[in-house]
Amino acid sequence: MTEVEQARLAQLEKENYKLQRINQALIERVESSTAQGANPYAAFEHSVVLADQVRERTEALNEALSELKISHRALKNANQIADLANQRLVDAIESISDAFVLFDRERRIVLFNSQFQSVWKNTGQVIATGTTIQDVRRLADEHGLIAEEYGETGDGNKVFRLSSGQWVQMSERSTADGGMVVLYTDISQLKASETQRREAALAQKSELLQRTVDNLSQGVALVNASDQLEIWNDRFLKLTGVSRSEAESYPPFRALNVRHFHDMKAKGGQSTTSNVMHHDEHIIEVRTHAMPDGWYVNTYTDITERYQYAETLKESEQWIRLITDHVPALIAYMGDDLCYRFTNKVYDEWYGWERGALAGESITQVHGEQSFLELLPYIKQALSGENVTFDIAERNGAGEQRHMLKSYVPNIGSDGKTVGFFVMIRDITDRRRVALELEAAYQNLEQRVDERTSELTAVNEHLLSEIEERTQVEARLREAKKDAEQANLSKTKFLAAVSHDLLQPLNAARLFTGALAEKQLSEATRPLVNSVSHALSDVESLLGTLVDISKLDAGVVTPDITTFRVRELMANIANEFGQFAQQAGLKMSYVPSSAVISTDSQLLARIIRNFLSNAIRYTSSGRILFGCRRKQQSLVIEVWDTGMGIHETQLQEVFQEFRRLNPQDQGQDKGLGLGLAIVDKISRVLGHAISVQSIKGKGSVFSVEVPYGELALYSAMPVLGHEIAQDCLRGAHIWVIDNDLAICQGMQTLLEGWGCCVTTALSSEHLLATVDPASDRVDLLIADYHLDNGKNGVDAAGSISQRMAGELSVLMITANYNKDLKQEIRERGYILMNKPVKPLKLKTTLLHLLKNR
Repeated sequence: MTEVEQARLAQLEKENYKLQRINQALIERVESSTAQGANPYAAFEHSVVLADQVRERTEALNEALSELKISHRALKNANQIADLANQRLVDAIESISDAFVLFDRERRIVLFNSQFQSVWKNTGQVIATGTTIQDVRRLADEHGLIAEEYGETGDGNKVFRLSSGQWVQMSERSTADGGMVVLYTDISQLKASETQRREAALAQKSELLQRTVDNLSQGVALVNASDQLEIWNDRFLKLTGVSRSEAESYPPFRALNVRHFHDMKAKGGQSTTSNVMHHDEHIIEVRTHAMPDGWYVNTYTDITERYQYAETLKESEQWIRLITDHVPALIAYMGDDLCYRFTNKVYDEWYGWERGALAGESITQVHGEQSFLELLPYIKQALSGENVTFDIAERNGAGEQRHMLKSYVPNIGSDGKTVGFFVMIRDITDRRRVALELEAAYQNLEQRVDERTSELTAVNEHLLSEIEERTQVEARLREAKKDAEQANLSKTKFLAAVSHDLLQPLNAARLFTGALAEKQLSEATRPLVNSVSHALSDVESLLGTLVDISKLDAGVVTPDITTFRVRELMANIANEFGQFAQQAGLKMSYVPSSAVISTDSQLLARIIRNFLSNAIRYTSSGRILFGCRRKQQSLVIEVWDTGMGIHETQLQEVFQEFRRLNPQDQGQDKGLGLGLAIVDKISRVLGHAISVQSIKGKGSVFSVEVPYGELALYSAMPVLGHEIAQDCLRGAHIWVIDNDLAICQGMQTLLEGWGCCVTTALSSEHLLATVDPASDRVDLLIADYHLDNGKNGVDAAGSISQRMAGELSVLMITANYNKDLKQEIRERGYILMNKPVKPLKLKTTLLHLLKNR
C-alpha cells in the first residue's frame, strides 16, 4: 500500500469515528428528552429531524465504506504490481552476467545478484543485505580476494585482478534517491585476448628486429649480462666462422672464441672499444658497444678493402716521397698554422736540415724573423686563396747567396677555406746570370739589327709593289668568280622555277601509262608498255634528281620539321625496297624501331631511299640490312650491304656530284652519280650527320644520325593498313581539277579503270558549270595547286566546299615543296601529294581516303 492510500484510509476511519460519536449523542438526547416528559409533538418533530440526519449520515458513511473498499482493492492490485515489478527486477538483475550490487544512500547493500555472491564463494564469507560498502572492502582485504588493483581508467572505472586469476572491472552509477549501483564485469577473456595480441605484436617485432639484423651489412651479436649469445645474424656467422649449430646451443660467448676478451672494465669503463681480427684472409674490425644493464653488442665489419686501400695509400705515399726527393726542386707543404707538414730531400739539404727534422717546425724557426717578414705578404696572399709566384734572394745551408723563384699554391678545403699551401722553389741563380749576359748581348745586337733593318727596308718596298699588283689580280679573279657563281645561281633558280612545267607532261604520261597498264594487253604490247613505263621512270628519276639538286643549290628547300615515330616511315620504305631487292635476287632484312625522332620526314625518306638504291645497285649477291642504332641523344639509321665495297681513298668522293663506282654487273643502270650528292646536300639542310664505312670486296654501311623528339598529345598519325578492300573505289564519285587537259584525260582514264565515276575540269568555274555541289554526289576532290590566271587548288576547293552541306575530302597535287604550303594544306585538313604522281601511290592514298565511304 502506498503512502497516499494509507493517508486516505486514515482520513476515512477518522470520519467514521466522528459519525459514530454523533449518532451516539443523538440517541442519548432522544432518550433523555422522553424521560423528562417533554411536549410529545415537539419530541416527535425533533425525532423526525434526527432520523433524517441519521439517514443522511448513514448514507454518507456507506459511501465512505464503499470508497474504502475500492481503495483496498486498488491497494491490493498495486501491491501485486509492485511485487511483480520487484520480482522482475530481481530476475533481470539475476539474468545479467555481471555482478550487481545496489546500495542505499547510507551505502548499505539493498539488493545483489548471485554473480556478486559467487565472487565470495571461495572466501567462506556470506554477504547479506545491510552490509556497508566499507565492510565489503574490509572483508575483501581480509580474505585476500583482490590480488592487484589498478587506478581509474579513462572512463572512471577501476580494474582488479582477483586472487583466483579473474580480471574484474568495477563501474559505479548513482541512483535518483542518493543510492549507488555497482557493476563488476568479468574482463578475463578480454585481458587474455589483449595479452595474446601483445605477445603476437612482441613476436612480430622480434621477428622484424631479427630480419633487420639479418639484412645489415655488418655482423651483429647481442650478448646478455650472463655472457650468453642472445641475437645474431648470418653476417656474424660468416665473418667469424661460427656455425649456426654452435650459436643455437647458446654457450658462453667467450667459448666461441670471437670476442677476443676486449672487456669494458679493462678499458676503463669506455662505452665503445674496437679491435681487429683476421679470419680466412679477411681483416675484420670488431667494435664492442656497452649497454647499461651489463649487456653489450659486438659489430663485425669486413675492412679488408679499406685496409688494403690504406696500405696502398702508404705505398703511394712512399712512392710520392721517393719521386719528390728526386725532383730537382725544393718542395714543401705548409699548414695554416705556418708549420711544416712535408719537405722533400732537396728542401732539407738546401737549408741544411736533417732529413725530416722540419716536420712540425714553424717557418720563422727555419728562415729567421727578418726573412719571415719579407715572406709574410706572399704568405697572406696564399692563405687568402691566391696563387703567388715571386723571386727572392736567400742564403742556403752553406751560407751562399742564391736567387730563388718561389711559388705558393693554396690548398682549399671542402668548406672553401684555405687549410694550407704548397711550396715549390727553384734555384734561378744561373738563369739570372745568363739573363744578365743576354741583356749585354742584346745591347750589342741592337746596333746590328739597325744595320740589317735598313737593308730589309729596301727589299720590303720592292715586295710591297709586287703585293699591290697581286692584290689587283685577286680582285679581278674574285669578280670573275662572283659572276660565275651568279650565273650558276641563276641557272639553278631557273631550273627550280620551271620544275612544275617540266613535271606536268611527265605526270600526264605516267597517268596514261598507268591507265594503259590496267588494261588487258596482248603479250606483244605489254612489254612495250612496260618499257615506256620504265623509260618514264628513268626520265622522272633523272628530272627529279636534277630538280632536287637545283633546289638544294638554290636554297629554296626548307625543312618541315615534325615529330613522329620512325617505325611508320621505315616500314613503308622497307616494304617498297623489299620488292626491288627481291627482283634483284637479294635478301633484305628490316629491324623496326619504336623511337620518336624530330626531322623532315620527306627529306629523311629521300636520304634513306638513296642509301637503299645504292645498296641494291652495287650488291650483286648476298643481303641488305636496314635498321637503327640508339645513341644517348640521337638515333642512327643504317643501311648495310654485302656489295663490292668502296676503297678507303674514295669514301669522301662518293658524296660528290657525278661520282659513281663501276657496278659489278656492267649491264645494269649505272645512274648519274647524283644520289649520294643529294644525300649530302639534304643532310646539310637538315643538319644531320651522315657517314660511310666500307671494306673493299666485303660491303659498306651508310648511316644518318637524327635527333630524338617527343610526341605531343594527340600527335599519332593514322597508318594505312596493308589489306584494304579495293571495292571501296568502285562507284566512287571523284571530281578532278587541273589546268592541263592531258593530265585530266590521263587521270580520268586511270580512275575509271579502277571503277570510279570521274568528272574533270580545267578550273573551278568549269567544274561548277558541269556539276552542282549542293545536290550532286561527290566522294573526293583531286585538285592541282597551280591553276591558270593566278588561281590555286586550295581556293578552288574552298569555293566548292562552301556550296556543300557536308565536308569535302580533298587531295591536293603539286610540284611545290614549300614548307608554308605544306603547313597551309595540313591546317585545312587536306591530303598533299607531290608530282609526279605514281599510280600505285595514288591508288593506296585513294583506298585510305575512301575506305569509310
